[in-house]
Amino acid sequence: MTVYIPSPPSPLLLQERGLGGEVFQRLKISLRPFYLSLFFFLGFLSPLHAQYDDAGLWTTINIEKKLKNNFRIFLTEEFRLRENFSEINLFYTDVGVGYRPYSFLKLDLSYRMTEKKLITDFYSIRHRLMLDITLKKKYGNFDLAYRHRLQREVRNINSSENGRNPEWYSRNKFTAKYDTDKKYTPYVSCEFRYQIDDPRNMESDQTWHRARFVAGLEYELNKKNTFGLYYLIQHEWNVSLPEKLYIIGLEYSLTL
Repeated sequence: MTVYIPSPPSPLLLQERGLGGEVFQRLKISLRPFYLSLFFFLGFLSPLHAQYDDAGLWTTINIEKKLKNNFRIFLTEEFRLRENFSEINLFYTDVGVGYRPYSFLKLDLSYRMTEKKLITDFYSIRHRLMLDITLKKKYGNFDLAYRHRLQREVRNINSSENGRNPEWYSRNKFTAKYDTDKKYTPYVSCEFRYQIDDPRNMESDQTWHRARFVAGLEYELNKKNTFGLYYLIQHEWNVSLPEKLYIIGLEYSLTL
């Protein structure tokens, strides 16, 4: 049931309607405690919705092996720093298989194990499955891509009552690269995450609650070795403690 609380009449509106002089003064004095209470109440609530800002470093190594019939296998290792580059955030390892049935379509299925450091200095172990569907299209010098990722994750399955209850997310990423006909390729991307179900954060179920915006540069040393540098900004909303992250990313990719 929704309860509607009527807002107090505006003193300016009362003046416009002819309630001036002594009546207006009495009303203005009587409303003063209300406005003071409202001021302190909003001041108390503001920390509950405060945003946490942080800067970090993400470093990634990708190794990919092409197989027959448009299949490939890949391995990814990533290490992240947080708290203004001063503390370990997490490590993760991805292993997966990809298939490209058409030039414009790519399918990837992968498993990720994450070790995320907690404030207690213990590590939370997380297991994630990901299914990626990527569509690509070239317009002139621009390479456009859309990737949808469906992910399922469990965490602390041997040390938490809810550990075996999975989290489900849908992630939608748009990327635009510009082909310079040289060794370097600039790009921008944005990703929006939708929370399908999370037993530990049910207040955000069925909502969009995170976005990432990236600008980066790839440098192809040769056909096998590629280096990358990017800057990422992450926003959160519809969560109890939203974060805003500023990330510098370094990448290296090896194709075998």
